[in-house]
Amino acid sequence: MKADERALSRLEEHLGRLLVTGVIVSATVLLVGLTWYFVDAGSAVSHTFLVAGLFVLMATPMLRVVVSFSEYVRMKDWFFVATTLVVMGVLALSVAFALLGR
Repeated sequence: MKADERALSRLEEHLGRLLVTGVIVSATVLLVGLTWYFVDAGSAVSHTFLVAGLFVLMATPMLRVVVSFSEYVRMKDWFFVATTLVVMGVLALSVAFALLGR
């Protein structure tokens, strides 16, 4: 296996673990929030857990882009470094507009 193939394989493993972990953490936090909601409907604690679970779920793909960027820099694959920078810029603008539109 060539060095590039090993690096891409390692990147895929990292990203796979990241996505699985993000979904598991999000599902766990959402389950806690939902359980708390059934125990005490409308409580601030249940709302906080539910919002946090959704935040983790939405942040997981964004974190994937950040990890991809760092790996591509390490691999010195400048085309994909530039591509992930563009994607990070679009994501940052989307988050900024979502927060400002509030």
